[in-house]
Amino acid sequence: MVFTIYNMITILIIKNYMKAFFLSLFLIHTTMVFPVQNTSVKDGIVPDEIVAYKTMESTKLSLHVFNPKEHKATDNAPVIVFFFGGGWSGGTPKQFYQQSRYFTEKGMVAISAEYRVNRTHGTTPFDAVTDAKSAIRWVRKHAKELGVDPNKIIASGGSAGGHIAACTGIIEGYDAADEDLTISSIPNAMVLYNPVLDTTEKGYGMTKVGEERKTDISPNHQIHTGVVPTIVFHGTADKTVPFENAKRFDLFMKSAGNDCVLVPYEGKDHGFFNGSFFRGERADEIVYADLMDKSYAFIEERVITSKEVKPARIIANHMVLQQQMNVPIGVGQMQVKW
Repeated sequence: MVFTIYNMITILIIKNYMKAFFLSLFLIHTTMVFPVQNTSVKDGIVPDEIVAYKTMESTKLSLHVFNPKEHKATDNAPVIVFFFGGGWSGGTPKQFYQQSRYFTEKGMVAISAEYRVNRTHGTTPFDAVTDAKSAIRWVRKHAKELGVDPNKIIASGGSAGGHIAACTGIIEGYDAADEDLTISSIPNAMVLYNPVLDTTEKGYGMTKVGEERKTDISPNHQIHTGVVPTIVFHGTADKTVPFENAKRFDLFMKSAGNDCVLVPYEGKDHGFFNGSFFRGERADEIVYADLMDKSYAFIEERVITSKEVKPARIIANHMVLQQQMNVPIGVGQMQVKW
């Protein structure tokens, strides 16, 4: 009898142990599965198509294109082209996937562009500027295929990506020589998120552009009359790109008679503009939603509904035209004899 009771107690202990063991396994398994499921959801924002816009030897650069619902090639939608951040050294087009999807819901085509970066391609910020100009030019050249309006192209980006977006509208030259330079690489408006605007010792990036060329692609040092409408979003507590740079940019732009809006975000640091898709739990969704709404409101007023939108400048310094020939200029292919 004693033996039987002992065995029963032993069996109960073993059963309880096994239950606890299998429960632990279940919890471990569940913990391991959930991140995979979250990753699946996180990776759920994907472009509708990826198209190459530039090929150099073994390097191919692509545009990650997001279209509105039921978008057709016969449409004439405004388009925004994003350039990711990463100090011209790294980064990914995924940084602007969430923003791209937002703008497609507003009826716009959105593109997140690849460009050359130092860690992958051994390139410099100057090469990145050239790629940004190539991207804008390619979109304008292929506007009919993309179903977009060639005179409603918005350049956008964050940090170093904001810098090269700004350069497409401000810096002259740095166009790829093998492209059709009669097609403008200048956007019709710019939406910039904590962009690098000063590449001297007062800003960011002088060690990457070099002392001798520190102002060559520094937007604050190249502002001129005729720059397209621009809005800048910048955190006042940015320790990477000083907020002072943005204030100076705003002052210079307005002094030159250009349309510029500076939107400060009090106490926000560098990268504050990113949504949860890219920044995860560090993202401030309230700020992100505010940024998107203000970005679209600016585009709607300055580009989509404005009657003052003009084609981008097609005659600029450093253009190369064949002598003694009728050369088609711009989107309308106006003939000019040079």
